[in-house]
Formats: sequence, structure tokens, C-alpha cells
Amino acid sequence: MTTIKMPDLGQTVTELAIIKWHKKVGDVVKRGDILLEVQTDKAVAEVESYASGILAEIKFQEGDKVNGGEVIALLD
Repeated sequence: MTTIKMPDLGQTVTELAIIKWHKKVGDVVKRGDILLEVQTDKAVAEVESYASGILAEIKFQEGDKVNGGEVIALLD
């Protein structure tokens, strides 16, 4: 299993809200694919996968708030 962590989007950004997942459990994910969109207090950002595999688990749902560095998904 490969863990996918929420990237750290800056020193002033501590909490990110998940707006939309672009992949679902069971989908094939390639490195560079857009996994999800998150919102900071100032902007919306896309989060890319830094690994390839099959999306095995999503740890947080749309609307959840996540800190940078937290595991958000697992790839098999």
C-alpha cells in the first residue's frame, strides 16, 4: 500500500477543506492524475497523485477539513 498525504500548501495554510474527489475507490490512478480539489482560506487548489496504483481507500470525504501531512488515501 502507498499512502497519499495532503500536501503542505504553505506556512499560513493549516487546514484544507475537501471540495471534490475526482477519483473513487477502485479507480486506476496514475502519477500526476488530479485526485481532488481542496479549498484554503484564499484559493482552490488541485491535488495531484505522486504515485500510481488502484485507489483502495479514501480516508476523508467531501466537506471534511484536513491538515497538511495527513494521510488522505491509500493506493494498492
